[in-house]
Amino acid sequence: MNGAARLRRALILSIKDQGSTESRPTRFMGSSHGFPTAHRSHEHPPHPPFEHPLPPRRGRGTGCTAIELSPAAGPPWQAPNLNPNRNLARLRFLEIKSKITIKIGKFTINFRSVSDSRFTWRVIDSDEKLAGLLPRVQAADWLALDTEADSLHAYPEKLCLIQISLPGADELIDTLAALDLSAFLDVLRGRELILHGADYDLRLLRRAYAFVPKPVFDTMLAARLLGFTEFGLTHLVEKLLGVQLEKGPQTADWARRPLTERMINYARNDTRYLQPLSALLKARLEEKGRLSWHQESCARLVRECAELRVTDPDQVWRVKGADKLDRRGLAVLRELWNWRDGEAMEANKPPYFILRHETLIALADAAAQGKTVSPLLPPGLPSRRREGVLAGVERASQLPASQWPQRHRSSGQRPSAAEKRRYDVLRQRRDHRAAELGIDPTLIASRATLGALARDWDTHQAELMSWQRELLQI
Repeated sequence: MNGAARLRRALILSIKDQGSTESRPTRFMGSSHGFPTAHRSHEHPPHPPFEHPLPPRRGRGTGCTAIELSPAAGPPWQAPNLNPNRNLARLRFLEIKSKITIKIGKFTINFRSVSDSRFTWRVIDSDEKLAGLLPRVQAADWLALDTEADSLHAYPEKLCLIQISLPGADELIDTLAALDLSAFLDVLRGRELILHGADYDLRLLRRAYAFVPKPVFDTMLAARLLGFTEFGLTHLVEKLLGVQLEKGPQTADWARRPLTERMINYARNDTRYLQPLSALLKARLEEKGRLSWHQESCARLVRECAELRVTDPDQVWRVKGADKLDRRGLAVLRELWNWRDGEAMEANKPPYFILRHETLIALADAAAQGKTVSPLLPPGLPSRRREGVLAGVERASQLPASQWPQRHRSSGQRPSAAEKRRYDVLRQRRDHRAAELGIDPTLIASRATLGALARDWDTHQAELMSWQRELLQI
């Protein structure tokens, strides 16, 4: 009998205080016979809520998971290793169908768990499957969403997969299968969506399908507003849910079909834990009085992602390091960037696959000084592309000085003494409040925002959210 079946059979846990004076916790685990076994742990330092390192559980497995409890004189959530929100969230991933009762002294906690290993999954690659999914999406209590694109393998990138999790199921919508997604996206527009680091996904969906959601709950943003300094999904899931996710295929080509098992597991893990994670984070936000901050921040995020970015033709080619070039060098850089962009489009490869940014800068700098650029070209660069680079350098060198790009100054007029004083006051106020709240100061206002406020108070204070203005005492 496998671990999941043992846990289904076995475990109504009843942990009773037998009057023992020992402070060591008892760890109850599913045994190989499907019944609890007890083990003693000899060290048990106290931990604040959400901080105790529960025994990690692999994201793909179903096996047994340990729960540590200690006798406690106070309420159960004051026990060193029993935070009810934490353990409830952890246990909802176990394959336990029966009622769970935990007793410590005179205190009792009852709940039922929900299993993640019972989640079904499938790839939606036909309109028939998609039509069958719609009623479940409409009826779902919650929806978590993520996307995958092929930005590391194609140019321009394209949306390759939409993952959603809903109660009992992970659904992988194959956006390369020529599906009619209009009805599906219409349903999503009216639902709150749970995402992690939503800006990239929302911009991708906006560009591909003109999709703009209504409310979203961004778990990364929630974690930052709570003061987490590590807010990646893998870290948060392990920290708060005790689930250790496998490292996914970071450089996978998501346009590849069929999807490999590893890619499918990675895609599922990106959404399957977002609902319990959001529930815990939302509770913490409410507890700290910051839920309205998060709601306002998520609303702004949706608005900003709904606006299509307009590419500035005089800015797009100014890659990192361009500010160190003179005007002649900028003319060469612009020509080489445009050549590289055309090559990337033709090859359907990311631009860095053709030539890296650093190489463009080195070539432009050398050409501006009248040096030979051939030695700077990568050894493996095909001869056709070598000729293209040299031709680009030659074209730029033929331009009159009047057609060379202007250098961009990093700043305009030097700030006045009054502006400096206003900036210092705002920065000190921001840093003080951030330290009190235990959050990153840039969440309240970035340095650029503080500088803009110091220059033009009336214009730029309207760009702040209400909670930011309140913290800055504006």
